[in-house]
Amino acid sequence: MQVMAEDVNIRIVKMDVAGTTWPNWYLVTCLQTGESALIDFPVKTEVALNQTKNTILKYVLLTHNHNDYLPALGKLKSKMGTSACGHPDDFDKYLIPLDIRLKNGDMLTLGNLEIKVIHTPGHTNGSLCFLIGKYLFSGDTLLLGRPGYTASPSDFEQIMKSLVERVFILPEETVVYPGHGNSTLISKEKNDSRLFLTQTHSAGLCGDVLWVKN
Repeated sequence: MQVMAEDVNIRIVKMDVAGTTWPNWYLVTCLQTGESALIDFPVKTEVALNQTKNTILKYVLLTHNHNDYLPALGKLKSKMGTSACGHPDDFDKYLIPLDIRLKNGDMLTLGNLEIKVIHTPGHTNGSLCFLIGKYLFSGDTLLLGRPGYTASPSDFEQIMKSLVERVFILPEETVVYPGHGNSTLISKEKNDSRLFLTQTHSAGLCGDVLWVKN
């Protein structure tokens, strides 16, 4: 685990599972009340239980439908009595029971903290980002140096629309904690994407796309 940010109000810890290649997952805690939220979580439920044992776990915030994680969600909920939160476009078709069905613009409270829900379709139809203060948890919508993976040209157009209209409008000093790789800043990704958008690209562009080619 790695403490990514901490002040008198909030602690953000980036979790990992030793010896695995699971995506990033985060534990956000309101230090005034002890309430916490997991943003995504490992398939090994006992790891999440161990990391959250000194907090009051209120939410599991699901950025999108990580298929490998879904079977463990029921066990985590039954052990912790927490609420699973996600977008129905991603989870209804898997018959995953969401305690809180989220849509763009929704607000959740975590102790004294507020969590803004941003619906960012593209990587999946129900992809979500979560904004807490100056920190954005972007799942697989925005990674360092690129948008998230897209399976088709129409998905790529959609993820770019989500980024331009809903993510890059955030303050430039916003810190981005993605679902894979290292953190970044809105200012960097916004500036790099501007150059990318001035260039001519194939009509079939999709997949893993970099803002700047090496």
